Amino acid sequence: MSLINQIDQDIKQAMLGKQEARLRGLRAIKSALLLARTEKGASEDITPETEIKVLQRLIKQRKESADIYKTQNREEMDVIEVYLPRQMERGEVAAYLKELIGRVGATSVKDMGKVMGAANKELAGKADGRTISEVVRELLG
Repeated sequence: MSLINQIDQDIKQAMLGKQEARLRGLRAIKSALLLARTEKGASEDITPETEIKVLQRLIKQRKESADIYKTQNREEMDVIEVYLPRQMERGEVAAYLKELIGRVGATSVKDMGKVMGAANKELAGKADGRTISEVVRELLG
């Protein structure tokens, strides 16, 4: 079975399984292979060596794109963070949440929703929601 036929079958399976990321990757492979097949001087069937070159090129492009995205995204985050209030350290969050738990009268993990609602409101922009959740779980657990 040729690679393009295998890709077609895998596309069908990814569609049935609703695997969006896999489907995007498979479609990119199929597109690149069809492009390679229609390039000037190419025959109807492309060789396994050409298929490998096409796949390697796709990997290289994605690695470069990922590196660029990480670099640019980091720079954008640095710019945006300048305008945010200072983020509380985990210890500061824990101290604040101990006091908050006492105020709302929480005694167990069952009261986590009550604590989280108040904490997210009071610490909005000052602490990450994930950190708040982890600390609340530790304190009530």
